[in-house]
Amino acid sequence: MNILSLNQIDYLPDGLLEATPGNLQRILPGPTLIHLPGRQAEPLFVSVLLHGNEPTGLLSLQLLLKKYQSQPLPRSLSIFFGNVSAASKNLRRLDNQPDYNRIWPGTELPNCAETEMAREIVSIMKKRHVFASVDVHNNTGLNPHYACINKLENQFLQLASLFGRLIVYFIRPKGVQSAAFAEICPAVTLECGRPGQHYGVEHVLEYLSSCLHLTALPQHQVQHQDIDLFHTVAQVKVHEKISFSFNQADADLLLNEDLERMNFTEIPAGTVWGTSKYDSLMPIIAQDECGNNVTDDYFSIQNGNLLINRHNIMPSMLTLDERVIRQDCLCYLMERIRL
Repeated sequence: MNILSLNQIDYLPDGLLEATPGNLQRILPGPTLIHLPGRQAEPLFVSVLLHGNEPTGLLSLQLLLKKYQSQPLPRSLSIFFGNVSAASKNLRRLDNQPDYNRIWPGTELPNCAETEMAREIVSIMKKRHVFASVDVHNNTGLNPHYACINKLENQFLQLASLFGRLIVYFIRPKGVQSAAFAEICPAVTLECGRPGQHYGVEHVLEYLSSCLHLTALPQHQVQHQDIDLFHTVAQVKVHEKISFSFNQADADLLLNEDLERMNFTEIPAGTVWGTSKYDSLMPIIAQDECGNNVTDDYFSIQNGNLLINRHNIMPSMLTLDERVIRQDCLCYLMERIRL
């Protein structure tokens, strides 16, 4: 079997509920979509392990499904187990793979086996009249739990607010799972803190249980005082020609070691993020949600210091993991918005 072909089954394979991310590949040799029946026919779709080093979704689903081993699910459930090969090595993705949360319809990546697989999954779930979609992730940096949406519509806000009051709206990066499913049903991405935290597993378990018991999403409007809503206005990457580090003084860009403590904090203009060897070459690149270079709107170099320019900008997903920064980005920048 080609590991990039989609396995699609309607049962739980033996050992799945006890598997670890490291040995899951022995049970599911490749990306797998499992359909399970429930009392309400329209399925809840849940994707886990789109990034192989983010296990909270898998662990919470295992606990959930153990509760229903001897009774029917309240609602049908379709589960996509994503990058199981990367999970076996506790990596976000393997070096020869695209990011499994950039391959979905709307992606800017060229066609490949993974993008074809993602299109197939969306088509399958559309035919099944999917009720709602939940994509479960972890963070590498210090971040609170929050939900992300790609449409500022009431059903999306309702689905997100079930997880908590902190909600982030974004339309970039392209090719993410939640944006693809947003075209066919209410969809949300859950960001559940760092891997290995039991509270994250329990929070997702509680959330998925609530979703399965919904007969419909509430119709009343979400009130602005009930949520904290932020808009992602830029994605920040380190320039590919620049070396960077948090502790190596000879790097072109030496970032502050406590940078991740700024996550979800509205920081003042003039805050120093690090020091640069170059005054003429900006070491980072910020792109807005349309892909435009907006670096100078947010950052400057003064006396060798990398500074944030704007008041009340809030970063998210700042991390000290240099591999993740290279594979994805340094962070996102957000602004508070009102409904």
